Amino acid sequence: MKLRRTNLAAITFIALGFGGCTSEPSESVTPTTPGLKAFIGARIIIDGSRVVESGVIIVQDGRITEVGEAETVTVPADAERVDLAGRVVVPGFINTHGHVGATRGLESSQDLYTRDNLLRQLDLYARYGVTTVFSLGNDDKIGLDLRDEQNANPLSRARLFVAGPVLNPSTPEEARIAVDEVANMGVDIVKIRVDDNLGSTTKMPEAVYRAVIDQAHEHGLRVAAHLFYLDDAKALIKAGVDFLAHSIRDVDVDQELIDLMVEQNICLTPTLLREVSTFVYESRPNFFDDPFFLQHVDPDVLTQLEDPERQVQVENSSSAQQYKAALDIAMRNVKALADGGVRIAFGTDTGPVGRFQGYFEQLELERMVDAGLTAEQVLVTATRDAAACMQTEDVGTLEAGKWADLLVLSADPLDDILNTRAIESVWIAGNQIPTLN
Repeated sequence: MKLRRTNLAAITFIALGFGGCTSEPSESVTPTTPGLKAFIGARIIIDGSRVVESGVIIVQDGRITEVGEAETVTVPADAERVDLAGRVVVPGFINTHGHVGATRGLESSQDLYTRDNLLRQLDLYARYGVTTVFSLGNDDKIGLDLRDEQNANPLSRARLFVAGPVLNPSTPEEARIAVDEVANMGVDIVKIRVDDNLGSTTKMPEAVYRAVIDQAHEHGLRVAAHLFYLDDAKALIKAGVDFLAHSIRDVDVDQELIDLMVEQNICLTPTLLREVSTFVYESRPNFFDDPFFLQHVDPDVLTQLEDPERQVQVENSSSAQQYKAALDIAMRNVKALADGGVRIAFGTDTGPVGRFQGYFEQLELERMVDAGLTAEQVLVTATRDAAACMQTEDVGTLEAGKWADLLVLSADPLDDILNTRAIESVWIAGNQIPTLN
């Protein structure tokens, strides 16, 4: 279905009289003002929960200036009108843990960290409804440049925030030097790993990650931690970490952790699809038949993932099977944390090979509902709470002053989370990007 857009232009009417052709005074309609739009008639989900029925969103130069019920908002005569009757509008989704970098298909190489490839990935995220991505690791100057360019309108790809390289110092002294270096780069957040990869590597010592956290805070930077174990989560929070970049996956969370997270206002991103990606290719995934997925995937990649030898390798992988078991724990913990009042921030860890940017975000929304969250809760995690957790004030809700990053859907995701895939159009800073349909 195409959106009906009305572009008001000056029109002169010529009246024909019985006595011949005579000129009448011209009747003019106000020309539209560039950058001024009025989105009219949609059901507007302001922040994942608050709803305006048959509403209006006024956008000027990429930012929302007013939103409300049609009878309370005056549409400027010179605004370009976008008729959204019968549609549902939601804020663009924010991925608090993705990766935009040196991969393409199933290939990973630093040679792929190019401006064109990063723009391709940001475009892909946007086409699936993800309008902001926090790239948590292995980011370089090109990513920083793209971050710095995104407040200039027009913008027609997902917004990007970056962490720079994932820090892996061995001593507190090295930790402080490493933080100084990424701070000088101008990163948005610092990323560390506190994990032994199922016992296969050495975990960062507490004295080292404490030094990272302290030095980052000296620079006014927050720290996100990759982790796996409950005990590490508690120790990291006590050390002052700001964001947990994965689920707890070894055991069920306890009240001590919940209390720590609520008291310190620590958010967690579940990244459930990270676990799924480790084992799902042991056979042919059902989503390989989903037209919504197939519109933007390289068929050669699917052929490689369906290779029988590859499938046997995944099936026989001890780590893949351990992560499969860990997924059940992660899903229980997402529900327990949400029930305990911990703020959940939507995230997926997409970007590495086999983790399809944009589409896996849609699968993550579905998986969170499977974990026991309501559709409303999930939408809040992907919009308002994701923005709050990452301290990005300009996105996440459809309110005056925010960037006009929004999705137009043909069905209501509050009725069924799968309706987030019913994308008719995506708008970033008030600019329509190419649609999926």
